[in-house]
Amino acid sequence: MGIKLSILDQSVVFPGETAYDAFQHTIELVQKAESLSYNRFWVSEHHDSEQVAGSSPEVLISHLLAKTERIRIGSGGIMLQHYSPYKVAENFNVLASLAPGRVDLGIGRAPGGLPRSTKALQQGITEAATLTEKLEDLQQFVKNQLHDEHPLKGLKVSPIPSVPVEIYILGASAASAQSAAEAGLPYVFAQFINGDHTIAEAAFEAYHQHFNKEKGTQPKLLLALSLIVADTEEEAVELAGEYKNVKIHLENGKTLTVGTLEQAEEYGRQTQAKFTVEEKQAEITKGTKETVRQKLIEIQQKYNIDEFIVTTSVKDFTKRLRSFELLSEAFAELLV
Repeated sequence: MGIKLSILDQSVVFPGETAYDAFQHTIELVQKAESLSYNRFWVSEHHDSEQVAGSSPEVLISHLLAKTERIRIGSGGIMLQHYSPYKVAENFNVLASLAPGRVDLGIGRAPGGLPRSTKALQQGITEAATLTEKLEDLQQFVKNQLHDEHPLKGLKVSPIPSVPVEIYILGASAASAQSAAEAGLPYVFAQFINGDHTIAEAAFEAYHQHFNKEKGTQPKLLLALSLIVADTEEEAVELAGEYKNVKIHLENGKTLTVGTLEQAEEYGRQTQAKFTVEEKQAEITKGTKETVRQKLIEIQQKYNIDEFIVTTSVKDFTKRLRSFELLSEAFAELLV
């Protein structure tokens, strides 16, 4: 059985670096990924953050498409709750027209920032459309196939690309998996955000159980995970040891993953609600290329994973590149 490997890069601004440095690393990494035959390269959307430079995936994707020739490039993901589905479709139709057959549109459900950035992004929005309604509109817009009963019937999303973008749903819960299934779309479970294996298994089950084949598509399950490969087990453990997973639990039952303890405190302050903060060691798949290979094969076989999307946030960029080189070597004869 073959395996597909892809990369999610968040353009992290490490201490002592600037946003320019982070973007230069992203450019070098996507070119390395293409040379190593990775399947796709996604960039994220974060707002009001000094630690992450990628606030506008559409702009960054355009630049990365121009810097590469073959690899698929997309968003991991666009936070659709903030935006007009029509405008998102226009942006990605432009990208798909510039690089036919190479553009992915990953849709995320998280806010991608703190409450004040959400307020700023949604300024002036008066419609109370749900994310499900927006997703339905987006699917119709990118294919320029509005249903007869759609209030905007006749509207075209220009330009019309020869190959429409592929839409993926990103999430970290059974609810997001079910939404993807009912829409007949590929689903990406973000294990690097939610490392609870029980929830992951529930999401996988919900996706397959509720998949709507009447949409004319087949289930496609992707797993996004933090991963570090090094030349020795000791080095891999050392590189992974400094990373923590920080969650804020709000009194309304909502839980969000944030980057740092400071961000968690600020999030709670902005919501003006009671909250608790949980910090624990981040779940990172780590080891030499032999041990990581075995771990991924076991996961693939256990959960019928179609593709792995890997994020590797190692401060030392040379070692970050080395991790992706070793991962590619580990699966050299299995890559499809």
